[in-house]
Amino acid sequence: MTDDRELAGLNPFTLLDTEAGRLDAFLSGLGEAGWQRASRCAGWTVRDVLGHLAASEDYHRACLDGTVAAFLAGFAERGGTDLDSVNALGVADYADLSPAKVLARWRAASADNRRRFRERGDGTVDTSIGDYPCRWQAVHVAAELATHADDIGVPVTPGEHPERAAWRARYSRFALAEAKPQLKIRHAEARTAVIDGSSTAELGDDELIEAVMGRLDETSGFSAKLRALLSMMP
Repeated sequence: MTDDRELAGLNPFTLLDTEAGRLDAFLSGLGEAGWQRASRCAGWTVRDVLGHLAASEDYHRACLDGTVAAFLAGFAERGGTDLDSVNALGVADYADLSPAKVLARWRAASADNRRRFRERGDGTVDTSIGDYPCRWQAVHVAAELATHADDIGVPVTPGEHPERAAWRARYSRFALAEAKPQLKIRHAEARTAVIDGSSTAELGDDELIEAVMGRLDETSGFSAKLRALLSMMP
């Protein structure tokens, strides 16, 4: 099992509540022009990201209900053969509703799922890879919410940034070690070294966060090979 010492002292349920609250506050204030803005997710507007968030809560509910196999089978019957196609179907499922209605559905589903994650605590949840520690799943979800908040331009104040970057960097090292156990990961102060055989990449916390969530591009200065190595996204 993956070493989770990087997560020691973090409360994943509080992180989840905080990131959901940041998204809710931002999305609640958007007008029509805001919904139509492009996000960092290729081909998706802010409105599409909201649809994805709502669809993701459907998956989280299945994790908590123990019905993930049936949930994914339903997508497979509709042509969902990989993560991209499943995500596209999820966005399409909410495309005919107004942003206000999707936001209300996401808000209610998120609140209920977050409550249930917290109640499950040290137990396990069902996932696409089987039973999985609830605390780990909650921090994965918190990190996903944080990334999507960045994708749609939720502001980060100077006061928020240090603590938020610190936990996300710790999560990133955990997630990378979990997804790619062949890598050696070393951390000192705000720098992380990722070692793959004879090759070493050194990254600051913000670079690491972007790299692990697959948000680095050719302007980053990292090669395509290295970006793929650092990303935990399929």
